[in-house]
Amino acid sequence: MSAQEAGIPVPPFVHVLNHDRIHAFTQEVPAPWVLKPRSQASAMGIKKVHSADELWGLIEALGDDQSHYLLERFVPGDIYHVDSVVFDHKVRFARAHRYVETPIRVAQEGGIFCSHTVEYGSAVEKELLAMNADVMKAMGLLRGVSHTEFIKAEEDGAVYFLETSARVGGANIAEMVEASSGINLWSAWAEIETLPYESGKQKYTPPKPRKDYSGVIISLARQEHPDLSGYSDEEVVWRLDKKHHAGLIVSSNSLERVQSLLSEYTNRFQNDFHATVPLPDRAGP
Repeated sequence: MSAQEAGIPVPPFVHVLNHDRIHAFTQEVPAPWVLKPRSQASAMGIKKVHSADELWGLIEALGDDQSHYLLERFVPGDIYHVDSVVFDHKVRFARAHRYVETPIRVAQEGGIFCSHTVEYGSAVEKELLAMNADVMKAMGLLRGVSHTEFIKAEEDGAVYFLETSARVGGANIAEMVEASSGINLWSAWAEIETLPYESGKQKYTPPKPRKDYSGVIISLARQEHPDLSGYSDEEVVWRLDKKHHAGLIVSSNSLERVQSLLSEYTNRFQNDFHATVPLPDRAGP
């Protein structure tokens, strides 16, 4: 059962294979659209398309790779992600987060990546966690971890399922989750996969998570080894050690403090480190 079959709100889409269906889609769903690989990460290969003429040119250029792509309605809004631990088809741990800027804009326009925990107990957190549980059930994930994204649309305020994966989220999201919860998604995944059988059945008891707030900021850097020593606030709990990258994770019991630091650091990163390079146009399966 797919998310759409399970009744989970999904933006309209069509597989890029049947040209008659694509034509009908472009007549029924107003532009802009998103042409995207069916299996990829980090906004690789995604194209925002503004007209039918532009679309058909892109489809023609795909050649035999057309079946590996989807055409979706572009829905403006805030992008959220829920990162989960699943065992025996049940979500045993999940935490909701919001991207400060949409990943496609960060990747394709050279922005600075930021994400942070969503306010605990808020209406949007409750909706995201409930929808995430529905997605996991629809997808039939038996055990493991997942990184699932949703859009809260500007137009109607509705939350739509965007995409999911049976993996840990990239861009040091695992470290951000651990900073707020104490749960390391990689370790949880490894533990689940190596559980012994007791009385013919595996048993898993997740650790009790903390409920702090955390946020991550990452940017390409002009310097090979950027100096982050000037970022000395006590809330800084992790520093990225990667050539030509600057990155920090902050943690606090206050969401307002996390958001304030991310806003301040974004401005400072822009001046101190930020660099851009063209996004690789990775295509194919």
